Amino acid sequence: MELVYTGKTKNVYALENGNYLLKFKDDCTGKDGVFDPGENSVGLTIEGVGDVNLRMSVYFFEKVNAAGIKTHFVSADLKNTTMEVLPAKVFGKGLEVICRDKAVGSFYRRYGEYIEEGADLDSYVEMTFKNDAKGDPLVTEDGLIALGIMSAKQYDDIKDMTKKITKIVSDDMKAKGLVLYDIKFEFGYAPDGSVMLIDEIASGNMRVYKDGKYIDPMTLSDLFFAK
Repeated sequence: MELVYTGKTKNVYALENGNYLLKFKDDCTGKDGVFDPGENSVGLTIEGVGDVNLRMSVYFFEKVNAAGIKTHFVSADLKNTTMEVLPAKVFGKGLEVICRDKAVGSFYRRYGEYIEEGADLDSYVEMTFKNDAKGDPLVTEDGLIALGIMSAKQYDDIKDMTKKITKIVSDDMKAKGLVLYDIKFEFGYAPDGSVMLIDEIASGNMRVYKDGKYIDPMTLSDLFFAK
């Protein structure tokens, strides 16, 4: 295997069959030792978080694929904390897609004078460039098209897929007495231009609350997989 990219929470290796292997790590985004999926740098290491992030990703990728929504997921090796995925190009130099069901985090920090914290949002979708130095700036649909990063159809497909995937995750959380506040996705595209969900769907990429209180990633995974 050839290491092709070292990420904050995963390393990426090229496989001989043309696919890629994601190796999940125990690093989490955050600040001052506190986890925050909205932060753009590694803030802490939680032992075992790579394992639970992979397990949750496998669970949801299989469910999303079954719903007819295209993803890059091929298979996983839970013992080695790895996931084999299809090759996909990222949009620009990397784009994050956030779906928000509740006003919290950076959304509330930006727009708090117009909305109460925790207020309902109708699966609000926003996109940001992955750029640590610039604080992951927001970008509009018109901006993405003007910059040649994606087509209007690709934007519409991403938005539609984001809402559908968020509902799948939210419904599963609700069935366990949990409330999804927001979730972060990444998308890529195949050689034919078709959009697919990439990266992961894990506790480290979402904010979930129980009885009005925030649940940290490891506790969330424990609650989610509890029998």
